[in-house]
Amino acid sequence: MEDVILKVSGLKKYFPIKLGPLSKEKKRVHAVDGVSFSIKRGETLGFVGESGCGKTTVGRLILKLIKADAGRIIFDNKDILSMKESRFRKIRRNMQIIFQDPQSSLNPRMSIKSIIKEPFVINKLNKKVDIDEKIMKLIEMVGLSSEHLNRYPRDLSGGQQQRVGICRAIALNPKFLVLDEPTSALDVCVQAQILNTLKDLQKKLKLTYLFISHDIGVVRHMSNKIAVMYLGKLVETSLTYDLFKNMMHPYTQALFSSIQTFKGELKKKDIIIRGDVPSAINPPSGCRFHPRCPYVMDICKKEEPQLKQVDKDHYVACHIYNDEKSNSLL
Repeated sequence: MEDVILKVSGLKKYFPIKLGPLSKEKKRVHAVDGVSFSIKRGETLGFVGESGCGKTTVGRLILKLIKADAGRIIFDNKDILSMKESRFRKIRRNMQIIFQDPQSSLNPRMSIKSIIKEPFVINKLNKKVDIDEKIMKLIEMVGLSSEHLNRYPRDLSGGQQQRVGICRAIALNPKFLVLDEPTSALDVCVQAQILNTLKDLQKKLKLTYLFISHDIGVVRHMSNKIAVMYLGKLVETSLTYDLFKNMMHPYTQALFSSIQTFKGELKKKDIIIRGDVPSAINPPSGCRFHPRCPYVMDICKKEEPQLKQVDKDHYVACHIYNDEKSNSLL
């Protein structure tokens, strides 16, 4: 039996908006609209897609930082969405997040030592473990030294600040981390260092990652599997190696066509997506990609395609591949 640590089914989140002070009409942003996927223990699932497609919202829903409108989230064989907050607090230490902007995620009034110590204090573990010894081990694991502990976030570079964020996230020995574009605010050379640190920590601590990024090259480097998201929905998921050999959804092909092709991979022809991303307030009927798709058919405008299995560990939501042999994802 596959050792699945996280299973998400039919996850939805709509954000209500006001059109004006006198308007009675209610509208909602369809940020996440029926997303389903699973992650095996110890692997990395990369989420890619254009800005505003709902990637970050999925990560925050999983951690219950925002409340889901519908769906199920099974973490370590526990249904956490139906769980009371008092009970979920014990599980929360096993689910952490590393934020996009390291500077804004760290309290500027706290020293680095206090920032790393805070998770132990909040969870009332400061009297059960040798905090100073634990902090020293953590700071060394992320590539910093004891001389950084008495400094403040403003005294550190962006890369060092992100290392502190990583240190805080792994302090309580979590099982699962959401990495929300953890290197997008850093220089390219620093990005590589942080990514390698994350990969090393994953091996040492047996961590599971949900890696969110718009940088396809970074996701490729980090992920065992990739999920492609468009306007609140998953359109394709596959093992990383297989996806780069056989991209099936038109949006995936267009998204990936601009990046470098490596040896053994089929070079896709350049595909230019016409038009802008439709509004998430009023998403198109049928397939949400159909107004921009170069292969649009009549059925695409009327019926929403479901995520179907087209090969081993490869699923795609497109009417081009629908047939009787396809199996639903979950």
